[in-house]
Amino acid sequence: MKVLIVEDEKAAIRRLISLLKELGSLVEVAGITDSIKSTVNWLRDHDQPDLAFFDIQLADGISFEIFDQVEVECPVIFTTAYDQYALRAFEVNSIDYLLKPIDQEKLERAIRKYLKWTGAAKSKVIDPKTLSDIREMIRTGGYKERFVVKYGEHLRSIPTIEISHIKSESKATFLITRGNKKFLTDHSLDQLENMIDPGQFFRINRRYIIRIDSIQDIISYSNSRLRLKLKTADDPDMIVAREKVGDFKSWLER
Repeated sequence: MKVLIVEDEKAAIRRLISLLKELGSLVEVAGITDSIKSTVNWLRDHDQPDLAFFDIQLADGISFEIFDQVEVECPVIFTTAYDQYALRAFEVNSIDYLLKPIDQEKLERAIRKYLKWTGAAKSKVIDPKTLSDIREMIRTGGYKERFVVKYGEHLRSIPTIEISHIKSESKATFLITRGNKKFLTDHSLDQLENMIDPGQFFRINRRYIIRIDSIQDIISYSNSRLRLKLKTADDPDMIVAREKVGDFKSWLER
């Protein structure tokens, strides 16, 4: 597996190479670049690697700009010193991230995710809308504070703090307020997940995002899952997916 490392900190490069070497002959470093310009030139002059590690913030800009200038056909694992304000967006697109300083366990998890990805039908993994959302988050350093929704013939502004949970239903997405009012939104659940504060909201499964202070009860459920009862809803489908239970518990303890 040939990898490209895009990183402008020498210490971070040395650490990543050292960790990759611990994986044995599985990984070969095909190239190292330290800027947007050098990465674009490398990708134009070489065959696409199997996998790339992109630092988000480079000396000459944000690495997302690389995608504007050259076709990136390989999956990308982002490395970043940022906290978690935009990171879940990468997972939405089958792209992983590594929070610096990188450790071996998380690197191996990311590699396993890549290997699993290669077994599926390959498609363009960078969604322009997602990159646009993350760019905006990096620029503003924050999350959505309100959403404008249609309410009959009128428009209403719904403060994020008033949202109890978000539900996907029949290919539509609804914001449900603390007063148990339901508003249709034009955003998908995936898009909303990237726009709201992960310290306050958690995606428990494919259909629901819930706010932490809306939880009334947490009940053990079959197959190592959890069932939630909210102050505004007691929906039997509000189940924390088994693969999310560990992250959900960690989220509760922040």
